[in-house]
Amino acid sequence: MKRVTIKDLSKFLSLSTSTISRALLNDKNINPETQKRVLEAATKLGYKPNATALNLKYGKSKNIGLVVPEMITPFSSKVLKGIQNILDPLGYRVIITQSDENPLIERENLKLLEEFNVDGIIINLCHESLNEEVYKKLINNDIPMVFFDRIPGKSIQASRVIVDDQIKASLVVEHLINTGRKRIAHIMGPLTIRNVTERVNGYKRIMEKYSLTDPDLIVSTEGMTFEDGRKAVQELLNRNIHFDSIFAFSDTLAIGAMNYLHEQNIKIPEEIAIASFSGTELATIVHPQLTTVQQPLEKMGETAARLVLEKIQNASSPDQTVIMETELIYRASTVI
Repeated sequence: MKRVTIKDLSKFLSLSTSTISRALLNDKNINPETQKRVLEAATKLGYKPNATALNLKYGKSKNIGLVVPEMITPFSSKVLKGIQNILDPLGYRVIITQSDENPLIERENLKLLEEFNVDGIIINLCHESLNEEVYKKLINNDIPMVFFDRIPGKSIQASRVIVDDQIKASLVVEHLINTGRKRIAHIMGPLTIRNVTERVNGYKRIMEKYSLTDPDLIVSTEGMTFEDGRKAVQELLNRNIHFDSIFAFSDTLAIGAMNYLHEQNIKIPEEIAIASFSGTELATIVHPQLTTVQQPLEKMGETAARLVLEKIQNASSPDQTVIMETELIYRASTVI
């Protein structure tokens, strides 16, 4: 069925399109009787206003772009829920794009959002530095950006929502040591992600503190998938590196490692204890359940949404870095 337009109402009522528009927008200078005729005709013909066109007329699209590395795990969907908690009641729509951990796809997604004339962008980037010039260009073009979880370098002037990766990683490693583990392997993820460096530094700090350092225990992965975690622990075993526990950068890497250990009939946690960082529902649907640093993902999304709204409403509002509280949740993967 064809959409009823202002031109259709104009033809039906023999009024100009400008008169119709002013009547629909409740212009104070419109004749009340004329406005009444227009509103009655709009109801009769089933006219529905084009919200996008009206918003653009007043300089806003009421669209916010969301760029995330993946939507496979619950991580991004939890953050999205928080974003929508804030934006939905205000009439904003969230346009979701996924980079698939590929900076080139992320760049195309950002260009697409710019073409959609979004009012702001909330982003969890997939590479710390490759798209810095794109971020700068968008910000200079008055599209506010808020980074969460994985953030760019300090040269990018924008608000950030993060957790204290290094301190919390240190707590995980110390927990493993307190359970009697001394050969703690670290599956660290790609070095192109800032959090990877932060968490490995936390790991190294505690290993040095207890004189347990061994570079052979650190394995870097090419990606963030279950398969990457599986390959990492397989590499440790193939190289005959002795380890009694694993601290993984993320739940996905930890679970990939767990799956391979199960296949090799290696008992968790009796032979190998495992802990990770992320704290999604994935940690509770594996056996044994996974000890992990639980991040407040919904609150992270809410905070990012508030920060982008601040910039939309006042471009000169100061950039902020908000550090969210996390909790180390002890589960059966580390505690016998």
